[in-house]
Amino acid sequence: MHPHHEFQNHLTRRTFIGQSARGVGGLALGSMLFPELLAAGTKTREGGLAGLPHFAPKAKRVLCLFQSGGMSHVDLFDDKPALHEFAGKDLPPSIKGTQRLTGMTSGQKGYPVRPPLMDGKACGKHGTWISNLIPHIQSIADDICIIKTLNTEAINHDPAITFLNTGNQQPGYASMGAWASYGLGTENANLPAFIAMVSQGTGKNPGQPVFSRLWGSGFLPGAFQGVQCRASGDPVLYVQNPPGVQPGDRRITLDALAQLNAAGHRELGDPETLTRTAQYEMAFRMQASVPDLTDLSKETPATLDLYGPEVKESGTFAHSALLARRMVERGVRVVQILHRGWDQHGNLPKDIARQCQQTDQACAGLLLDLQSRGMLEDTLVVWGGEFGRTVYSQGTLTKTNYGRDHHPRCFTMWMAGGGVKPGISYGETDDFSYNVTKDPVHLSELNATILHLMGVDHRRLTYKFQGLDQRLTGVEERHVIKGILA
Repeated sequence: MHPHHEFQNHLTRRTFIGQSARGVGGLALGSMLFPELLAAGTKTREGGLAGLPHFAPKAKRVLCLFQSGGMSHVDLFDDKPALHEFAGKDLPPSIKGTQRLTGMTSGQKGYPVRPPLMDGKACGKHGTWISNLIPHIQSIADDICIIKTLNTEAINHDPAITFLNTGNQQPGYASMGAWASYGLGTENANLPAFIAMVSQGTGKNPGQPVFSRLWGSGFLPGAFQGVQCRASGDPVLYVQNPPGVQPGDRRITLDALAQLNAAGHRELGDPETLTRTAQYEMAFRMQASVPDLTDLSKETPATLDLYGPEVKESGTFAHSALLARRMVERGVRVVQILHRGWDQHGNLPKDIARQCQQTDQACAGLLLDLQSRGMLEDTLVVWGGEFGRTVYSQGTLTKTNYGRDHHPRCFTMWMAGGGVKPGISYGETDDFSYNVTKDPVHLSELNATILHLMGVDHRRLTYKFQGLDQRLTGVEERHVIKGILA
């Protein structure tokens, strides 16, 4: 074989993407393949693997409202009488045990307990305590399933965020949305199967960085990575024609490139060649679909009011939440909002109040909007972050200021719609909201449950990589959370 051809045959997906980002190939948006161009074993009318779903899905689509930075479950969902009895006193050693601590608090002389910032109340039929910081979520308590016993091994942000989104602490693994796109295909050929948005309010603590690998395809074909919908400039990069280029010119160029790529595929057999063609074509079709998707002018005042005063400000959580509804309404299978700013090691009283104000109404409004359109029943909504926060204060505890450190041992998330029991609280923690005492839920089991609700057996959705049948939930035995299924 000619050396050049041998080299081409060994091009990896990462090589292609890295090169394409610097040229015309920057049009590779991470969208799905044309159904007719899918690789062997993935050909169905709408894409996806043959034989999927494995059983009838309860959720046709998933909305992931990721709260990046480690939301304090103590302040928002898990108050206990003991926290007030021990206020200002050291957390008992029997409770703290031998838990691994971060370098930010491992050297503290004391670990003073700090009760929730604000009072709350028992909400909904299940009577779960929810903070007054989030009154709108209080009002939808009967529509959500609150899981209080999430846990993870990762103790620092980047590995924990990566694990939540990809099932592995190490970079290079496929995101949940990419797995869903790979296995189930798309319902709208003019939009990607998987879209991600990053929200951040003006003047707020920016928090931890959010990397594109969180919606990447990892070792899966590049066609299944998520497309980022941006807050400023063109919503999707490289969709608009350059100045002086007309749609007809673009069409001629794409047809010529398709012929060249087809010839290259016949000679070299590289599946990413067909992916490249499909991505160019998706970008072309999105020129018509994206402007309509992002145009909020036809939304009624009543709908806009549901999401709160920031709904028209691009880049806010409220604006992203409304866009998310419009996306799933148009057939996007997985939509992910990554909202930054929950990393509150200090100045927690002020910062958590800001975060709640920015997200609370929009979260409740999104559920009510889906409900009013008859979509909540088959739309799964998942809300939460990579870990929780310690019940003890980081640094000096004062009446007006304190912080909380990372706490992966137990934390809270909630789910709604899509086959989840509404109005329940699942799992129990100890008197200090520090350890799980009943029904622990590992993050991999959360992912297994999400796939299950989409009609996918997580054990059977695999991809051969590095000699292993890789899966979103890893190689360890994981189980669906049957106690929350409707």
